[in-house]
Amino acid sequence: MRKALSNPNVQQFTKFALVGFTSLGVDYVLLLALVELLHIDILVGTTVSFIVSVIVNYILSIRYVFDRREDMSRKREFTIFAVLSAIGLGLTDLFMFVGVAFLSIGYQAMKLISTFMVTWYNYFSRRKFLSGGHA
Repeated sequence: MRKALSNPNVQQFTKFALVGFTSLGVDYVLLLALVELLHIDILVGTTVSFIVSVIVNYILSIRYVFDRREDMSRKREFTIFAVLSAIGLGLTDLFMFVGVAFLSIGYQAMKLISTFMVTWYNYFSRRKFLSGGHA
């Protein structure tokens, strides 16, 4: 167990998960507020809350999770992060639409399900493109 926990990839994924849970909290609470309090459409609320959580996630990920690539400017780094996040947003919106409209899953539960599914894409794509595959 200690050997597994000392593995740099396990440590990196643990940090990624903690940052992800923080971002999920921001995303989920904001989505609920937008839909329940402001009566905004579920997909619009999903998009707005996702974008805010991406900003929080970017700041925390760059600070705590992924090593800075010296061969990449901050502008390029953020652009890549934004593009990868836009793909994640597309996946999230797709899952939300299908889950809520066609499978009749409540948006609150579907948000958690879609977040879990998109987390894997986020981790591996960001690891590959933002830290060069290094912990």
